[in-house]
Amino acid sequence: MQFTTSFVPEIRFGNNLHETVGKAAAGLGARRAAIVVDGFLAQAGLADGIAAQLAKEGIDSRTFSGFSGEPKLKHVREATAVVTGCDLVIGVGGGSALDIAKIAACCAASGKDAMHYALAANPLPENPLKKILVPTTAGTGSETSATNIFASAEGKKLWIWGRETKADLVLLDPVLTATLPSNLTAWCGLDAFIHAFEAATNRNTHAGGQFYAHAALKLLSGALETAVREPQNLEARGQVLLGSCYAGVAIDNCGTAVAHNISHALAGLAPVHHGLATALGFEATLGWLVEADTPELNAAARACGLGSASELPAFVSNLMDRTGIERALPKAFAGHDAPALAGEMRAPENQPMQRATVREISDADIDAFARRIMALPKTL
Repeated sequence: MQFTTSFVPEIRFGNNLHETVGKAAAGLGARRAAIVVDGFLAQAGLADGIAAQLAKEGIDSRTFSGFSGEPKLKHVREATAVVTGCDLVIGVGGGSALDIAKIAACCAASGKDAMHYALAANPLPENPLKKILVPTTAGTGSETSATNIFASAEGKKLWIWGRETKADLVLLDPVLTATLPSNLTAWCGLDAFIHAFEAATNRNTHAGGQFYAHAALKLLSGALETAVREPQNLEARGQVLLGSCYAGVAIDNCGTAVAHNISHALAGLAPVHHGLATALGFEATLGWLVEADTPELNAAARACGLGSASELPAFVSNLMDRTGIERALPKAFAGHDAPALAGEMRAPENQPMQRATVREISDADIDAFARRIMALPKTL
């Protein structure tokens, strides 16, 4: 077997590390920095606090927080306009904030629009702006991944991929995740779990990716329920945050599979939280998937503390129960049906995840999965 593991940024882990952003920026030689931060975090004063740190280091700063929900092309374009002229981008927030920051750092350096790079249409700039990423949720793993997701003007999920989008420095601070509501903690945590699981078991998996994926599965299996039930438990929060980060390294090396095919397809129909959509897609397909009974599936099960892959469906459903994940879709899906979802699952941009799945997915499988998902109540 031959494989190559991708570049992993410098990662610093510890409580209250967000108070060191200014010194970290100075260490990277920054003189003008742009802060891309979730709006509610900006309103809570986090952006102002970081700006004050930067000012103490003699670094001018500006802030972009004009976005909510999943990242859209307009958000990326607006962020790029703010970032242009800076030499450092500081992304603070969930996956949306981090992805926007990473893409804007490339587009500002090159002067090209995000659509110029979508779906690998063109090479990314060789010298993007430097990036410090500070995740405040534990799910996407965007802080260590070269994959960046945003929606086109038509609402279709697109991706920009490349080493050039990666962070120069990652700050993992469990304190910043302690105020995340329980439902978002659960949705994001399951997303991270599925990242690790799919990276460890799909057709592209290898020992380098599995090293991180198995560590992530162990951390998330052991700590997610506690993080949901005890929001101020910083030890559990830290384990989930570290698990999410390791899962991000894993998917950066090995990618995802069918659960993400479904979640991206759902997002093509109507707005839905990525973590929830992925968890629903995972539960709907896991029984079918583990019938493959591969060594990789069994190794992933052991990383979760189980004896074999056959135990995984019950384990995951139980974990979803214990973390309070409701099996339902947003009301916006009431106007869509199974054939519409199946069509999105077959869309070109979602094919890589389908092809990576360890079992071959037939047209009949796609239709069956779509029916299973769209039979869920539309009550959220």
